[in-house]
Amino acid sequence: MSAHCHHDQNAPGHNHGAPASGDPRYRRILWIALIVNAAMFMLELGAGMQSGSASLLADAIDFLGDAANYGLSLWVLAMALSWRARAALVKGASMLAFGVFVIGRVAWGAWQGLPPEPFTIGGVGLLALAANLGVAALLYAWREGDANMRGVWLCTRNDALGNLAVMGAALGVLGTGSVWPDLVVAATMAGLAISGGWSVIRHARRELACVDGSPSMHRH
Repeated sequence: MSAHCHHDQNAPGHNHGAPASGDPRYRRILWIALIVNAAMFMLELGAGMQSGSASLLADAIDFLGDAANYGLSLWVLAMALSWRARAALVKGASMLAFGVFVIGRVAWGAWQGLPPEPFTIGGVGLLALAANLGVAALLYAWREGDANMRGVWLCTRNDALGNLAVMGAALGVLGTGSVWPDLVVAATMAGLAISGGWSVIRHARRELACVDGSPSMHRH
């Protein structure tokens, strides 16, 4: 445990959340990310229902989850590390839940077997990629912070990768006339969400363990 608890948040060169908590730029970036993700959720939800695309619907739900996570990040930004770590646990759990949901949606799509409309998938996927790349560029400087900040970064990074995959699904559906490219992409997005969720949860649990052990550490 002590191997993960030796850092000093007041020491130079360490960026474990304290600098960002007092930085109005980081708060503004989170507000921008919240608005962008909420808008993209509405757009992709409508486009996914219209086109019949599992990958677009999965991406829409991911945007919704990210919007909620950005709001949660804003709420706990100035709180103690323990509260930010608990918020990160919620984020990790939501990423895991998203992955499980998408797996279920893939199974349902495989049973239906109806190919989605590829041009809508590709166009909306390109717009979503531009939105996520913009947010990821804004968040890049804080990617190595505490578990809460790392969760924000991982969500945005995974979203950009997922958007590229959605555009690939559009090409696959267009070229084959099959539902399977769309379902494979949706399953891949589920894997990214599950992997990222576990990473955030592990990081948050280490931070909570460090906080819980700090009184005894100070006594020594």
